[in-house]
Amino acid sequence: MTRTATRKGMTLRDALVEFVKHPTPWMLVVWSAALLGARITLGGWTIADAITPIVLVAISPIAEWLIHVGILHWRPRSVGPVKIDSRLARDHRLHHQDPRDIPLVFIPLPSLVVVIAGLTAIGIFAFPRTGLGLTFALTIALFLVFYEWTHYLVHTDYKPRHAIYRAVWKNHRYHHFKNENYWFTVTSSGTADRLLGTYPDPQQVQSSPTVRNLHAPSITG
Repeated sequence: MTRTATRKGMTLRDALVEFVKHPTPWMLVVWSAALLGARITLGGWTIADAITPIVLVAISPIAEWLIHVGILHWRPRSVGPVKIDSRLARDHRLHHQDPRDIPLVFIPLPSLVVVIAGLTAIGIFAFPRTGLGLTFALTIALFLVFYEWTHYLVHTDYKPRHAIYRAVWKNHRYHHFKNENYWFTVTSSGTADRLLGTYPDPQQVQSSPTVRNLHAPSITG
């Protein structure tokens, strides 16, 4: 495949073959395996190790929404001579410019290194029990594997075959091709968006002139 996903009639196997060619999925899988090995070796399981993943998965749609709105759609601004504009926000603007450019679908490599290092440190040092901290970090690592795969798949030419994925697929495509101000969740649809007021009826929403050029001045009237 070329840098942009243009294949028609793509199968799930085709999508997976392309997915594993990119570094961030491997980084996330290796990180998850390392955390799992460490957690099993450490032992000392408690009920908190069962509750923690349930809570994290339950709040994941809201976390996705907050990160998408607050970090990825960050509007560059200056504080005195200092311009505040993160690598994640810059890359996300490029992603909106060309949603079919597959390398831009993945978490930027430098940002992922920081995420892995930071969450590993939090898991080891910020919890009163290291085992629980590793459970926390492992849950997030596995969720990020799921996030990378889901986000990637939506941006390929693989067509949905089941209702749940079809809803996710439509939700994210509305965000990229209709209006960037709505439909912020990626791995679910109608969850945090509905709760936080960004899940309108698509038929009632006007197409945005800045959906491919975030923060550009729009001409109305």
